[in-house]
Amino acid sequence: MSQLKGICAALSTPMSDGGSRVDLDGLKKHLDIMIEAGVHIVAVCGGTGEFPFLTTEEKRAIAETAARHIDGRVKLIVQTSAIRTEDAIEASLHAQGVGADALLILPPYFEGPGEEGVFGHYERIAAKVDTPFMVYNIPVHSGFDITPEFFKRLQQIDNVRYIKDTSGSFVRVQQLIMAGAPVFNGADPFAFDALATGALGCFWGAVNAMPREAVQLYRLVTEDKLAEARDLWKRMLPANLFFWTHAYNAAVKAATALRVNPAVGPCRLPVPPLSAEETAALKQALAPLDR
Repeated sequence: MSQLKGICAALSTPMSDGGSRVDLDGLKKHLDIMIEAGVHIVAVCGGTGEFPFLTTEEKRAIAETAARHIDGRVKLIVQTSAIRTEDAIEASLHAQGVGADALLILPPYFEGPGEEGVFGHYERIAAKVDTPFMVYNIPVHSGFDITPEFFKRLQQIDNVRYIKDTSGSFVRVQQLIMAGAPVFNGADPFAFDALATGALGCFWGAVNAMPREAVQLYRLVTEDKLAEARDLWKRMLPANLFFWTHAYNAAVKAATALRVNPAVGPCRLPVPPLSAEETAALKQALAPLDR
């Protein structure tokens, strides 16, 4: 398959009934909004998609609905992580069956294994699944840091093609790029810098709230129009800093409802909506985008 690159929308999961029900019709609408804005890749059931709060049945319905509705218009990534290797294999086989272009897979999280156990986890999934992997490095939540050295080792596994780095360290992103790793940046505050330095793309929850701006930023960087890209990024940065320093999913959904899709709905409890004070601050952070 062709190499993945560009802007990946880490899709919010539309919810109705106060967050108690996944809105599959709303999912189709939100997918259309992202695709019409020009995003290159859509990822479902990820962190921004609230996967820890979704049932197995809901995750499968989301993957199936997204694959059918996208129908090849953009690339599709499905997040198939699980603590148990057997569960990750089962989820990955399902995603492969619906036609995912790649799988996003965390190391086993919480009190997970060390390097040998993590390597074995990916190796055993790869023995059962043919779809390319994007390994997901977010050590603050997984408890395991996929270093450039360890990622190089993981690349010995045929399926391992990409890394999404959400360590929050721009030094780390540059180390991965210098090592030749096919890296997608997952940290909102330095999306522009990562693209300008040579990341393949950005895997980005903020895209839900600013899809056209994210696509334009990528286009300007790839066309080497860095001054224009920097000016655009200055308008995007306040909201991206807000997302990174507040309850992420609640902030992204609130911003998405304000700017792009009022029907995206709230997060599922126990994640509460933003407070009135936080919402006022978010509106102020979003204001430069609409000037």
